[in-house]
Amino acid sequence: MVYRIQGTTAVELASGLHWYLKYWCGAHISWDKTGGAQLASVPLPEHLPQVKGTGVKIERPVPWNYYQNVVTSSYSFVWWDWKRWEKEIDWMALQGINLPLAFTGQEAIWQKVFKSFNVTDRDLDDFFGGPAFLAWARMGNLHGWGGPLSQNWLDQQLALQKKILSRMIELGMVPVLPSFSGNVPSVFKKMFPSANITRLGDWNTVDGDPRWCCTYLLDPSDALFIDVGQAFIKQQMKEYGDITIIYNCDTFNENTPPTNEPAYISSLGSAIYEAMSRGNKDAVWLMQGWLFYSDATFWKEPQMKALLHSVPIGKMIVLDLFADVKPIWQMSSQFYGVPYIWCMLHNFGGNIEMYAVLDSISSGPIDARTSHNSMMVGVGMCMEGIEHNPVVYELMSEMAFRSQKVEVEDWLKIYSYRRYGQSNVEMEKAWGILYHTIYNCTDGIADHNKDYIVEFPDISPSSFSSDHSKQREIAKVRKHRRFVLSEVSAGLPHPHLWYPTKDAIKALELFLNAGNDLSKSLTYRYDLVDLTRQALSKLANEVYIDAMNAYQKKDSNGLRFHMKKFLKLITDIDTLLASDDNFLLGPWLESAKSLAMTENERKQYEWNARTQVTMWYDNTKTEQSQLHDYANKFWSGLLKSYYLPRASKYFTRLTKSLQENQSFQLEEWRKDWIAYSNEWQSGMELYAVKATGDALAISRSLFRKYLS
Repeated sequence: MVYRIQGTTAVELASGLHWYLKYWCGAHISWDKTGGAQLASVPLPEHLPQVKGTGVKIERPVPWNYYQNVVTSSYSFVWWDWKRWEKEIDWMALQGINLPLAFTGQEAIWQKVFKSFNVTDRDLDDFFGGPAFLAWARMGNLHGWGGPLSQNWLDQQLALQKKILSRMIELGMVPVLPSFSGNVPSVFKKMFPSANITRLGDWNTVDGDPRWCCTYLLDPSDALFIDVGQAFIKQQMKEYGDITIIYNCDTFNENTPPTNEPAYISSLGSAIYEAMSRGNKDAVWLMQGWLFYSDATFWKEPQMKALLHSVPIGKMIVLDLFADVKPIWQMSSQFYGVPYIWCMLHNFGGNIEMYAVLDSISSGPIDARTSHNSMMVGVGMCMEGIEHNPVVYELMSEMAFRSQKVEVEDWLKIYSYRRYGQSNVEMEKAWGILYHTIYNCTDGIADHNKDYIVEFPDISPSSFSSDHSKQREIAKVRKHRRFVLSEVSAGLPHPHLWYPTKDAIKALELFLNAGNDLSKSLTYRYDLVDLTRQALSKLANEVYIDAMNAYQKKDSNGLRFHMKKFLKLITDIDTLLASDDNFLLGPWLESAKSLAMTENERKQYEWNARTQVTMWYDNTKTEQSQLHDYANKFWSGLLKSYYLPRASKYFTRLTKSLQENQSFQLEEWRKDWIAYSNEWQSGMELYAVKATGDALAISRSLFRKYLS
């Protein structure tokens, strides 16, 4: 029997094969770190199911399927080798992605470009960030932090990028390459004294430390901007060939122009595009639309129009980055006639949290595409970190091929069958509950995991109020110029909770009931561990509140009881996470070290890897980083060795404070804790890279202990 899949590119062929495997063979393919592939349901070649009639035609309703955020390269891809990249590109092809960001290795290009302007390697040591912080150095948020970059790193990453691009091109993808946004080494100010170079303000350092903060921006209106921008595009073409016409540039992302005068903004946009088009005459500018949301007070209609219309229509594509929660196309008359891509942001910092707005994903792209005078030309996934919530990315990927809204409840029944390789009534019921709770957040709040285990409150108990009525407002995340809808109160931060926890616990009970039938399934194991973790981490939030209330009431027995329960929850969740390979700290650290070619690089890369998921940025002896825990992770090893000591040190001092009837010494805890953190960041102890324990047995035991 002959089966034929036809398509215009290899991506179309791969996504056609994937559609057949899913909807004719009941297969499921997700990232390895979210359980991997379920292919047991695929029959032998001679028994493959037939497609009836003359076949099935699946067409894209819009041409582009975009992938990545500018920071995904740091939160997820940073330590990848070619073997891992090869798998990712295969996964991208199966999902039908044809417009991927391709940012790897650009520092080697910049090195060559800046050297042509007589910048030295020593100057660049202070310009580039370390491997785990390159995304923010590229955006001009910081410099030098985690660096310098060795020549080994630069050469290694450039070679890797050439393999990545070659494979993308083979498959018919159109890579999106970086372009010049104005970020220049500090030495440019001395070398070109007449150039219009501005020193930017502080971005999240604790005290404005010039070693890391306050980078330099070459104004797009300066002739030198076009020279540098053109040189960068040309150097990329020299290294990679003439492989794309689409370039990303986000000069104004969290960097407000000095004036809101539309004529000036238009001139900046024109200059940015001119730098691209001088390098590649067919260039198309791809721009994140995040600024129109994050800095909405500046970007009113006149300013938006000035920027969007500063280049010819068709020469700019805007990413409606946060369309799953806050679509800009609706409030901007379709970006005032400029083509855009409907994007799902979904994840911040690569946090591990079960969350989504499935109804928005299943209908939002359809609403945008069928709206009056629609300028939508694609869909996209713009998460800050990947390898979590496989159900979300499966549905979002399908929206590139869906011309009608998806009935999520029915889709989830098929998804459950495919993910686990068999029908199971308990699992169908569980997914029905998850759909209406965890996976359908309707409060408009951007989910960034702030559970107390992974982001322990840095507060004095005297600022804690027993009245925890939540108020919702737009609040800044620390000093970061990123606005998100969040829950705040006077003093204590409130982790996001958008569903009744009892419903999630019921879903977990159904998962456990199905355990005997599904215990050998890796996809089931991943989902079980993740849902158990979610239920227990939300419980831990309640236990923390109980402990603080006991302190307020001077109830030493109550404080001791709830304190012990909170700390025990951390160790028990660590044990749970240790039972699945995909929730371990060890692989993150080992993959970082594996890229090193010298002992110094090994130490540097491990420090980068440890620091990103903990303190993130600089600190003083008594003040944590402004970005501490931004990239927190529920990983076994990290809970026991990092989050547990932090909470334990706090509660030990809290208990002593109550026993001795003295005020809580917050600053002393900070000194103790920060010193411990900095020591941990520089540590070299090994962590497990393979799972231990029976995930189902551990989940059942913890359910009986805490949730039944």
